Amino acid sequence: MNRRHLISSAILGAVVCVPLAQAHPHVFVDSSLRIFVEDGRAKSVEVTWVYDDFFSLLIFEDMQLDPDGDGVLTKAELGRLRGFDFEVWPEGFEGDLYAYSNGTKLDLAMPEVTGIAVDQGRIVSRHVRRLPDVPAAGLELQQYDPTYYVAYALDSNVVVEGGCSAAVEKYDPDAAAKAIEDELNSVPEDVFEQMKVGIHFADWVRLSCDPSS
Repeated sequence: MNRRHLISSAILGAVVCVPLAQAHPHVFVDSSLRIFVEDGRAKSVEVTWVYDDFFSLLIFEDMQLDPDGDGVLTKAELGRLRGFDFEVWPEGFEGDLYAYSNGTKLDLAMPEVTGIAVDQGRIVSRHVRRLPDVPAAGLELQQYDPTYYVAYALDSNVVVEGGCSAAVEKYDPDAAAKAIEDELNSVPEDVFEQMKVGIHFADWVRLSCDPSS
């Protein structure tokens, strides 16, 4: 498997090809969200992903960036890197961001890449997902890779611009482990790799708004 395939697998949610009893993520991303609200309506979500050191190094090597290995990219190199994680958008891929309005799942717009940087050797990628015209109150978000190839660590400080506030409900590790165990006990061994367990490791972000504001 070449590194380009590894990169595509990590970002685009390729199927985990190990028994899920021993499944573990291969890419680690620190994620932060900024939600934009206007006149009580949710408009868009700005997503920032900070990739782990090792994966960032694989990207540099694959794209032949940072030849001196100092972790600092030139302006031209950053231009080449910009949007690397959304070069391909296969059918069924939802960008690892899921939104709901009062329980109804929303269709999000394609990502708009807004920034790229490198901080202490780690790639920092930023993009915006525009939301359908829905009330901000009752908006719920989850950030996860269904296959759990990528593990997202969501910053609990979710910023909301334009009113309203966000509360983050962290996932329960014990409940996640129990849910996976139950799934493993209920499916044949030959379909282990088709199971999607990432949702069990996803935090909930919920917006609330003061009606008087």
